[in-house]
Order: sequence, then C-alpha cells, then structure tokens
Amino acid sequence: MKAVLSLRVISAVVVGLGSASVHAAGFQLLEQNASGIGNSYAGSAAIAENASTIYFNPAGMTRLKGVNVSGGVSAVRPSFKFSNTASTVPGGVDGNGGDAGSWGLIPNAYASWEITPQWYVGLGIGAPFGLKTEYDDTWTGRYHSKMFSIETINVNPSIAYKVNDQLSLGAGINWMRLDAEFSRAAPVVVPGLGFAGDLDATVKMDGDAWGWNLGLLYQLTPETRIGLAYRSKVKIDLDGKTRVSNSSVRGRAAALVPPMNANADTSVELPDTAILSVVHDLNSQWQLLADVSWTGWSSIRSLDINNTGNPRVPSDSQDLRFRDTWRIALGANYKLTHQWTLKGGVAWDQSPVHKDKYRPTALPDNDRYWLSVGARYHFNERTTLDIGYAHLFVKDTSIANDTAAATKGIVRGDYDSDANVLGIQVSHRF
Repeated sequence: MKAVLSLRVISAVVVGLGSASVHAAGFQLLEQNASGIGNSYAGSAAIAENASTIYFNPAGMTRLKGVNVSGGVSAVRPSFKFSNTASTVPGGVDGNGGDAGSWGLIPNAYASWEITPQWYVGLGIGAPFGLKTEYDDTWTGRYHSKMFSIETINVNPSIAYKVNDQLSLGAGINWMRLDAEFSRAAPVVVPGLGFAGDLDATVKMDGDAWGWNLGLLYQLTPETRIGLAYRSKVKIDLDGKTRVSNSSVRGRAAALVPPMNANADTSVELPDTAILSVVHDLNSQWQLLADVSWTGWSSIRSLDINNTGNPRVPSDSQDLRFRDTWRIALGANYKLTHQWTLKGGVAWDQSPVHKDKYRPTALPDNDRYWLSVGARYHFNERTTLDIGYAHLFVKDTSIANDTAAATKGIVRGDYDSDANVLGIQVSHRF
C-alpha cells in the first residue's frame, strides 16, 4: 500500500521585532516611533521633533541640537475573523479558525549627536516590517496556513549635513535581519482508506542583508517645512529547515508517512518606500501636517520555498501578485498649554493585496482607514513624553483563493478585521 502524499510547504515572508502583528497595509510596520501615532504619521518626513527622525528622514537631525535620545514601544492588537461561505478543502470543511490576530509589541530606540553646527550623526533601531497570523489547528483553511510569523530588526546608522538655513541632507545604511516561521497542514490520502488525517509541516528560516536610505529637508518659509525621504529595497536570502510531523495521521497510514526533514531556502525583496511630507505652523497654537507615501510592493510577485535533501518534501510557490501602493495622511497639533500638546490624524492606507483570488490566509489584508489621537507632555525644556492611540478600520474583506486548489483546496469566505495601536515614547536632549 502506498500513500498518496500531498506536501507543499509554502512561505510568505514577514512580523516585527518582538512578535509584532501586522497593522499597516501589507506587512509594513509604520510604528517606528510612538510620537507619530497621534497624527496617523502625517508629516513623518518633515516633523523632526525628536531623534526618531533618523528612520523617517535622517536630514531632520539638523533640527536637533546637542545629543538627543528617544525610545518607546507600541502595543498592537489586530483582529482577523474568518467566516466560511463555500470553501472546499481535502479534509473537509471545519471551523472558522478563531481570531487569527494577537497582541504584539514593537520597540524602538534612537540617538543623534550634533558634531558641529553643520554635521550630525545618529543611530536607529527598529522593525520596519512584520506579520503574525495564527489560526486554530483544525480550521477550514489549515492546508493554506495555520501559523505565519516573521520578525525583523533594522539597525540604521545615519549622517546629516546642514547646507544652509533652508536645506539639509541626510543618508543612512541599514542592516536588516529577518526570522520567519510558517506552518500548515498537508492532507494524507491512502488508496482503499481514503483521507487518513493531516501532516503538520513547519519551516523556519532566517537571513540578513543591507540597504540604504536618503532624506532631504527644506524650510520653504519660516512657517512651512517640506521633507522628502526614500528607503531602498532590501533583498534577503533566507535558509533553514522544513520539519514534517505525522502526529495527526491515523492508523496504518502513519507508518507510510514517517516524520521528515528537508533543507529550506527562499529569497524575498522587501519593497522600497518614498515619502513626501509637509508641516505648516498656522499660528502659535496650531500646526498642520500632511503625508503622501508610496511603497513598491510589486517587488513581491510570489513567495517561493525550495526544499532540498528529501524528495518527499517538494518545493512550492505561492502566487501573490502584489501591487505598488499609496498612503495619504493628514494631521494637526494643538498647543493647549506650555506643557501639553494635543494631536489628531486620519489616513487612508492602500493594500498590496487587491484580488480575492490572490489573498493569502497568512495575510488577509485590505485597504484601511486610520483615526488617531495623542498627546505630548513637556516635563521641562529637555524631556518629553508622547502617547498615541489609533484605530484602524479595515474594509470588508472577501477571499476566494484557488491558486493551489488541487493540493490545498479552495478557501472562500469573508474576513471581519480591524486593529488597535497604543504607543508611548520618552525623548530627552542632553
């Protein structure tokens, strides 16, 4: 008797430092500081209000006198609730998988130093990309994905030069490390016995690579400042292991499909980004902010896993066909007192996933709107505390993924999704 084994381990790569969860469109993590949350990150490349400008626009360091440090953490709680409508999968339709979202923490830290009135250097540490989804083991779409998690860390040394009172330029290099883990079920069908249960396949990989970023800051008038920033693509080659367990296979079939291992590798080209920001001081109390940003998600057309060293663990490819996306944000700050500044913001965030057919269960993403509030407290002239909260309203999301119907079945249904983001940050100038 011979088992007919369908085992294709896929990978989609990408969640933030410290088990973060996806909440910006795609798997991008905008939460590289907490001070921008209250404005929905409007004005991010022009505000330059603390050392976290190192990530958004290194040229902004020229607005920071002396030595500045800033650090914080954002807590994120996305929700992805699936409702089945007409799925057809090898092991039969089961549950809806529960809530695939969970709490995640995204820390960050920055330091800048004014060497001379013209030259500034800095260092930033954060997690620019991230994703985590996890379903119940027996859910309907388990052959597509059960758990998908990626953690990234980015180290960003930077330099800035103040050309004159109007123009500043900045640049940085980036070292990024990525750790990925993905698991799914694979159906086992035995002639004469039929469906005999599921194999559990898990792949773990890691890798690192280098990138770069540039920034420009221009004081158009005494009241208006413009920022322009660009971050390069980062192509990361990952390798690791694929491990297959037969603990869920029933009866005699378990002996026909023993536990298996294979070497695994893949490559992912994380997208480049560009931001144009404007900050305008309307008067002594009101400050207006705006952002238009672009992300080159089309660098990810598919996600491929190459399994070698064991012919019973074949390679696979997941068709994604991501598109480039836009994000628009508007915000305002109101100086209530010498110590308190209140913040608000809204944003529209476009998703790289734009067709039900190619929407992966590991990333049930869609366009979303941000609504944010926040506040800044000045302890004194050198120390500030920022807090921010954002709720993300995600557009109703349907899925009809049949890109691997022969081996994984068709997942067809709807997702009810949203997210909450809460951040805190302390900044100090020495």
